[in-house]
Amino acid sequence: MSWKDSVLEAFEVFGPASLFLLSFTEAIIQPIPPDLLYIPMLANAIGDTPLVVWLWLVVTLASVLGALVGYAIGERWGTTLMIRFGQERQLTKLEALTTRYGTMGIFIAAFSPIPYKVLGWMAGMGHMAKKPFVVAGLLGRGLRFGLEAVLIGLYGDRALDALMWFLDNEILLGVGLIACIGLLFLAWRWWSGLEQEPPTQESETPA
Repeated sequence: MSWKDSVLEAFEVFGPASLFLLSFTEAIIQPIPPDLLYIPMLANAIGDTPLVVWLWLVVTLASVLGALVGYAIGERWGTTLMIRFGQERQLTKLEALTTRYGTMGIFIAAFSPIPYKVLGWMAGMGHMAKKPFVVAGLLGRGLRFGLEAVLIGLYGDRALDALMWFLDNEILLGVGLIACIGLLFLAWRWWSGLEQEPPTQESETPA
């Protein structure tokens, strides 16, 4: 039995509903990415364009809805929890990130493998406007999951074989890991230097 069949067998009872649940909860708190279920489902739907589109809509909308729950959690309890655990400095950085990058930060997190849930919490804690938050999430998540749907829908097993070849190639994996470590180091340095810009002081006019 192939890896695709093994994953699908565990969820075949619920079908797309299980994909919705996995994508929804991943955008709130749990660490398992929906791609682990979404990709084999796409592979199983090769040649069935309506089903591919349906799976894409399910995984995208579930992820954005879950992020809205994460937003609400951040808005309601995020600041309190950060202060309670003595993380006021990190709270200042989160507010600075939301203020400086706003919608673009959410879009990047939604499109990339960066944990989308983290940006959802931060957007809630920074009281980012919900409309650009949702629009950025729909665009970013839609592009990310849509790219996977197009690749597998157009190239099918060849795209999966290329992915498996990359995972089996130890040299490429090593180079990829080194690049990831370098990017994490740069991200850590950037995060360490991120501070909220001080408010401008308006000169007082003499009475």
